[in-house]
Amino acid sequence: MSNPILVEVLRGSTLESAHSGAFVVTDADGTVVASLGDINRPVFPRSAIKVLQALPLVTSGAADRLHLSDAELSIACASHNGEPEHVATALGMLKKAGLDVNALECGTQWPAREMVLRGMFTRHEQAGPAHNNCSGKHAGFVCVACQLAIAHGSDPGEFARGYVRADHPVMKEVSAALAASTDTDLSRVPVGTDGCSIPTYAIPLRQLALAFARVGTGQGLSAERAKAARRLRQAVARAPFMVGGTARFDTLVMQQLGERVFCKIGAEGVYCASFPELGFGVALKIDDGTARGAEVAMAALIEAFVSLNEADTALLATLSTPQLKNWNGINVGSLRASEGLRRAVAH
Repeated sequence: MSNPILVEVLRGSTLESAHSGAFVVTDADGTVVASLGDINRPVFPRSAIKVLQALPLVTSGAADRLHLSDAELSIACASHNGEPEHVATALGMLKKAGLDVNALECGTQWPAREMVLRGMFTRHEQAGPAHNNCSGKHAGFVCVACQLAIAHGSDPGEFARGYVRADHPVMKEVSAALAASTDTDLSRVPVGTDGCSIPTYAIPLRQLALAFARVGTGQGLSAERAKAARRLRQAVARAPFMVGGTARFDTLVMQQLGERVFCKIGAEGVYCASFPELGFGVALKIDDGTARGAEVAMAALIEAFVSLNEADTALLATLSTPQLKNWNGINVGSLRASEGLRRAVAH
């Protein structure tokens, strides 16, 4: 089926572009609360599911043994800007595990944010794996590897090598958590390689929304995973800068709304969220893969479902109808959720 338009781009008051896609909101029983478009087509969730991939960091006992802080648990769920605080936090996790940056297998990435790059150039810094937007997640994987190494009686550094492979014990733990939370048999879905080199599995939006409803409520998860999900959500709410960084949607929303919303963007226009007070999970995909479309759609869904005060409403308005400015700072247009999306969530 062809997906409907979710987000419109205006130049002045004239429609210039449009982003089609699909979204679904479910409860923890899997009942669909609202949806639009094809919610059963498998999509690669990419970084939107980092909280699910971080569950073994807590359930393995690694978080407790290494005394990981809220900031460290938050960055394990992050796609961060590579700002100095992010780099230091990821390296701090590795140090607690007794390893260093060479243990990371996410690859070197220069930060995309211009101000971060300028700071690095001023300090004559070279990019490394710790600057990778996934370095916190990978530091978490290394911590899990070190925990598993103890149980196997192995050298942690040796045991951690190759942790990105699907057949490594770390990835088996991660895949098991993903399969259980989404109720998906990962052996029967398309599989690819993510930007940070770990396996990525194509899962229907409906199952991703179910997983995030479970993250928010604990319902449908084992007792250990439910406890881990709650701990990770709370850590991100207490240290939201780590999950994204300066001017990032996820950080801005969770700085303002705290535990009322857990949201996480992924590459190629995927977004997932949990509204714990309502017991709802959300998953969406913008067909053309643009982050701007995904952010506007997610902001509109938060506005539609979450109880907001005046300050909350003011922030969400800047995210659901962002203004477009040219190089002279002149307002030349805006983005907005489509009428179809607004009607689909009207209640």
